[in-house]
Amino acid sequence: MNQKTMKAAVYHGPGDMRLDEVPVPQIIEPDDAIVRVTTSTICGTDIHIEAGGMPEVEPGRVIGHEFVGEVVEVGPNVRNAKVGDKVAVSCVTQCGECFYCVRGDYSHCTTGSWIFGYMIDGCQAEYVRVPHANMGLHQIPEGLTEEDVLFVGDILSTGYFGAEKARIQPGDTVAVMGCGPVGMCAMATARLWGPSQIIAVDMNQDRLDIAVKEGIADIAINPAKENAAEKIRELTQGRGADVTIEAVGAKGTYELALDAVRAGGNVSIIGVFEKPQELPMNKLWIKNINISMGLVTANRIPELIKLIQTGKINTNFLITHRAPLNDILKGYDVFGNKKDNCLKWIVTPFEK
Repeated sequence: MNQKTMKAAVYHGPGDMRLDEVPVPQIIEPDDAIVRVTTSTICGTDIHIEAGGMPEVEPGRVIGHEFVGEVVEVGPNVRNAKVGDKVAVSCVTQCGECFYCVRGDYSHCTTGSWIFGYMIDGCQAEYVRVPHANMGLHQIPEGLTEEDVLFVGDILSTGYFGAEKARIQPGDTVAVMGCGPVGMCAMATARLWGPSQIIAVDMNQDRLDIAVKEGIADIAINPAKENAAEKIRELTQGRGADVTIEAVGAKGTYELALDAVRAGGNVSIIGVFEKPQELPMNKLWIKNINISMGLVTANRIPELIKLIQTGKINTNFLITHRAPLNDILKGYDVFGNKKDNCLKWIVTPFEK
């Protein structure tokens, strides 16, 4: 690489995001790779960071964690990728060898589990350093475009993680609280387990309509127009959903997920919360429900790419806006404030 600096979206504190000139990342560890970012996105977590809702993120951090690109340099211990490879990248890094990694809990890797744009510099930039590249880089197969697999590194993996944790059984009723990109990915992947009906719940009618039109949901419920929990019970012979998935990280959707699940059902929480929530054990313990939650492990990327290849999953409809890195601050405004029916803002390379 000839250039020594690059453009990047940098967090400088709550409400202060800038497009800065920063140093191009370099190889630090033997299993690092440098990837030229060819397509990235703005995610809901980025909006939380920009607003100051994640104080762990230090000012000066390059933001972004969902991306694909081209390998331009590899460390001497990188075996699974070479210069020139087109790759999708996991949003979390993992060594593959520590206590947690060998158990599949990659997001808790003890030798360096970093989330791009959170603990280490991220991908809303021209280049990014990928630690533990042998585990984090995934080849884009012939016949698939970058946009076909763009979401496997984060939101599609997160949606799958939420559906997998929910332990869906064939014939189940699944209600997903939140019809944003993560919620839609949860719906799309929940289909893989054969539920009888998937219910999308959101106060944004446009997003509900898209979920039904794209076939990822069978029924749409708008809590602004009707009592969502009562409607779900009405659709399930008075019992409630077998599975609820919370995909927002807000008080209302959290409480609805707990209220709308049937006795003995499963609640899966994948939303990112900025504030503590109350768990009303005096009411919940008698329902015998199972609650799971957590940060995505992103360990199903190869399987998700295969499912995309065979047409079992298609998330291209989520892409509603595209603009170069030059316009990243506009993207934060449009995506973050849900303007112009924006579902996903795609960031293309910086235009000089």
